Amino acid sequence: MQQTQARVNIYALMSRILLQELDAKTLNMIKEDENILDFFPTLKEWKQLNEINDTKLLEEYFNPDFVNLSILHLIPYESFYVREDQMVETGGANPVTDMYSAYNFMVDYEASRTVSSDHIGVELEFMHHLCLAELKALEDGDMNSVKDIRAVQLEFLSKHLLQWAPLYLINMKFEARTPLYYDAAEMALEFLLSDNEYLVKESE
Repeated sequence: MQQTQARVNIYALMSRILLQELDAKTLNMIKEDENILDFFPTLKEWKQLNEINDTKLLEEYFNPDFVNLSILHLIPYESFYVREDQMVETGGANPVTDMYSAYNFMVDYEASRTVSSDHIGVELEFMHHLCLAELKALEDGDMNSVKDIRAVQLEFLSKHLLQWAPLYLINMKFEARTPLYYDAAEMALEFLLSDNEYLVKESE
């Protein structure tokens, strides 16, 4: 159960960081929580993190970098990577929407400010949604449901996230101008690969 709780937390953190610009509350949480900071080793060593006030960090460093990485230079949508015409599929024909609706996951486009349901932040949020369902099944002692939910997680990773996210995250790491997004890309890449291994092992 501890492992599942850790996975819930990591997917939530990655989704939040990759979905939209940071706000003061999220930045403060990262700075104040040693456990979270350990996921961001370059950021942890970055002197400016504690020398510059949070408003300036957000407005002049982190948020311009986010815009650069997810709007201006890179495209964080699965359909861009997997479609031959490199178009972002904004309609109902997007393959991820079937899985979302099958597992009661609704995309709030207004809150997430995404144009399509296959944004990396939304796909990570869906994995968070599935991990929460697994945690509830574990708490209820319903091991059949745990097994079923893990199979869905593995299917979503292999059919969707792992088909394109590693390429996006490698590009993101290369393009990042701040240690926050450099570390976030590295962390997300390593975690997705290790989580896939974990789920494969659990399914044997």
